[in-house]
Amino acid sequence: MNKTLLLILCDFLLLTLLALTDWQKAAPVQPAAPLPPASVTPGAGAATKDDDIVSLMKLSLEDERTQRDQLSQQLQTTQTTLSDRDKSLAETSTALADTRAKADDLSSKYTKAAADASLTKEQLDQLRKDLEKRQAEAERQAKELAALEKQQAEARAKIEDLNVSVRVAEQEKQLLRTAAESLKVQVEAEREERIKVQAATTQLAQGVGQLADSSTALTKEIRDNRPINVNILFNDFLANRVQTSFVGTRPGLFGVKTENKDTRTIFVTDGRDTFALFHINDTPFTLSEINWNWNTLKAEFRKDGYSTTSERLTFLAVDPRVAVMPVTAEQQAALGVKAYPIALEPFKYTEALLIANGGTGYGEIPFKLDPANPSYVRMDNRLVRRLFGDFSPSRGDLVLSKTGELLGIMVNSEYCALVNNFLPSQVIRTGDDLASRPTAKQFDDLTLRLRKLPLRIQQ
Repeated sequence: MNKTLLLILCDFLLLTLLALTDWQKAAPVQPAAPLPPASVTPGAGAATKDDDIVSLMKLSLEDERTQRDQLSQQLQTTQTTLSDRDKSLAETSTALADTRAKADDLSSKYTKAAADASLTKEQLDQLRKDLEKRQAEAERQAKELAALEKQQAEARAKIEDLNVSVRVAEQEKQLLRTAAESLKVQVEAEREERIKVQAATTQLAQGVGQLADSSTALTKEIRDNRPINVNILFNDFLANRVQTSFVGTRPGLFGVKTENKDTRTIFVTDGRDTFALFHINDTPFTLSEINWNWNTLKAEFRKDGYSTTSERLTFLAVDPRVAVMPVTAEQQAALGVKAYPIALEPFKYTEALLIANGGTGYGEIPFKLDPANPSYVRMDNRLVRRLFGDFSPSRGDLVLSKTGELLGIMVNSEYCALVNNFLPSQVIRTGDDLASRPTAKQFDDLTLRLRKLPLRIQQ
């Protein structure tokens, strides 16, 4: 049942009860005066009471109607308010939904912004790392550029030194050519004079004397052109080899580094000067991209209890790996060894004697000329006939001609450098004061000369 209608009915019943109730107080009972008889019209009192009730009912109905109208208005107002509230609630719900959607959107944006911020931080860290790497790379490149500029300056200086060396070599070559021409003229003059002398001798000497002279010359020519047995040559080498020791010091990673080398070699001569012959591997030195400034160098020759030193180590122009040390006549005599002459006719025979590692082995080996490299001969190590020891040709092995002269020294396992002169390329003084005369540039020059050789000779 509708609450409003129930309230209306309750109010109506209450008003009805109130209307039917007599609210006047009862007066004290007094003897009533006798009233004159009155004529009573039948039904008059009842009509008045009913009229009052009717009037009261009308009033009550009017009040009820008024209240009902008010309640209707209130109900309408309440319904309107409720409708407004429903609308407001709907709007609030819509606004709440919008707010929630916005909140969700803001939450998503916040999450995305947080992720973007985290990503941006990672990117910033990555960019910072990249920047540091690039700065380090730029510094490294700047250092490399400075090093390259320094190397370029050193290269220019080396080129200037090489130009000077080339000019000096050209001058020496010109002097040698002039000296050779002079010697040719002198030889021709001596030959003509000898012819004249021989002619005079022929005219003056008797036939027996002429025969004796011819016999002597023929004997000498036969002796000079007869090959010596390789066993005799090797035995002669063993008797004349000299023990040589090198001690050198240079800066190292953890202080001063000492290099020691011991080898056995022979003395060679061009008829004027005498030298001990070495390969650079027999010394403390090496040729590489990075060369050192050595502090000290000592060299000592020993044989039969006698020892002596040399004042310098000279690298020859024929090959930057071939070195010699000068020996005086007194030192040679004290050591009791002979000096091997350089071969005047190195190609008289097609075979030579190869002596390995200072005398650990020897054998006959054929060789061929190399037209592209006239300062070298190519040893056919496939056909080497080993007479003593099991070996293969290697750097530093000595090569003697079959006439007992020095042919050259092996610069690798295939090529032998012909030693027919002692023209210097670089000179290293022995002693304790090498630091005052930097050696790195000298070895850089030797390394550069080595790199200019054909690859098969470099190896």
